[in-house]
Amino acid sequence: MSANLETDILSTNDPQSVEIAYEHLQRGELVAIPTETVYGLAADASQPDAVSKIFAAKGRPADHPLIVHVDSVDKLSHWTSKVPKSAQLLADAFWPGPLTIILPKAAHVSYVVTGGQETVGLRVPNQRDVLALLARLNTGLAAPSANPYKRISPTTAEQVMFGLNKKIAAVLDGGPCEVGLESTILDLTCDVPTILRSGPITKSQIEAVLECDVQLPKSHNVAVPGNVKAHYQPTKPVKLLASDSLIEQLNLHSTLSQNDIAVLYYSDALTGSLDDMSVVQMKLSSDKAGYAQNLYYALYQLDNADIKHIWVELPPEQEQWLDVLDRLSRAAAS
Repeated sequence: MSANLETDILSTNDPQSVEIAYEHLQRGELVAIPTETVYGLAADASQPDAVSKIFAAKGRPADHPLIVHVDSVDKLSHWTSKVPKSAQLLADAFWPGPLTIILPKAAHVSYVVTGGQETVGLRVPNQRDVLALLARLNTGLAAPSANPYKRISPTTAEQVMFGLNKKIAAVLDGGPCEVGLESTILDLTCDVPTILRSGPITKSQIEAVLECDVQLPKSHNVAVPGNVKAHYQPTKPVKLLASDSLIEQLNLHSTLSQNDIAVLYYSDALTGSLDDMSVVQMKLSSDKAGYAQNLYYALYQLDNADIKHIWVELPPEQEQWLDVLDRLSRAAAS
C-alpha cells in the first residue's frame, strides 16, 4: 500500500459521493465512513486483500478482529453459520444502532476479518449514507475506528484526515457523529450472553429484550476491538481525578503555567472553582449523551493545544456512563 495516496474528502451533501466511495471500495481501496458511533476505516469485507490494508494503515495487529457492518438483519445469514433467536430479538430492538453482536462465522468468512477467530462481530449502523453505501455494495464493510492504532477515535472527518491523510483513498464526510462512542459488543456464542465492550446500549436494556441475565465482566481476555489496556489515547498524558481531588490537585499546583495542564470537566460545581485558575479549561455536558458525543473531539482539541497534561474529571458511577469510564480509563492507562 502506498503511503502517499491522495485522500479525497467526499461530502455527503454531494449526491455523487456515495457512488464514488462505492467505486473506491470495489477496487479494494480504503474509505473512512461516518457512523452514528465513530468514523470507521472501511474495506469490502469480502475482499481479504483489501481488509488487510486496514491493519497496515492503522498500524493495528492482524490478530485483532474487525466488526462487519451490514445494511440489514437479513444479511446476517451470509456472515454467520447460525442466527439464534436472541440475535433476531436484539436486531429488532436496537438495529440500526450501536450494538455489535458476536456470532459463529460462516465458513467462507476470511480469518483476516475475524483476526483468526471462529466468530464474527456484526452490526447495522444508524447512518443514512452508510446504509445507502452498504446497500449499493451488497456485501459488508469491515471497519474499525478510522485512526492510528491506540489513538483517539475520530468523530469528525477532520480527525480522520489528521491521523490517516495520504494513507487511505477517501473520507466520506457526514459531519460529526451523533453518538460519539463505539458500539456495545455482545457475545452470543457463550452460555450466558456476555458484554465484552461497554457501549451506548446498556446491560439493563439488553436484559429487558432477552429476558435473561447478561454478564458484564470487569475484565476479560477475549480479543475484541478496544480490548487493550492503553487505547483511545491522546499523545499528551491523561490523568483521571474525582471532582474533589481535581480541585485539590489544582490548588496544590497553583503555580502551574497555562501551558502545563488542560482540564476537561462536566460538573457545574467545578466552574466556579476553576474561574481564577490559569489552566486551559473545556467543559462538556453533564448529560451523558451530550458528553459522549463530544468527548473524543474535545480530547483531540486538547491534544493539539499548547499544553503538557490533560486532567479529566471522573464521570459518574452509573450504568449509562460505563462506556465513558471505560474509554477514559484506557486513555489514561500507561
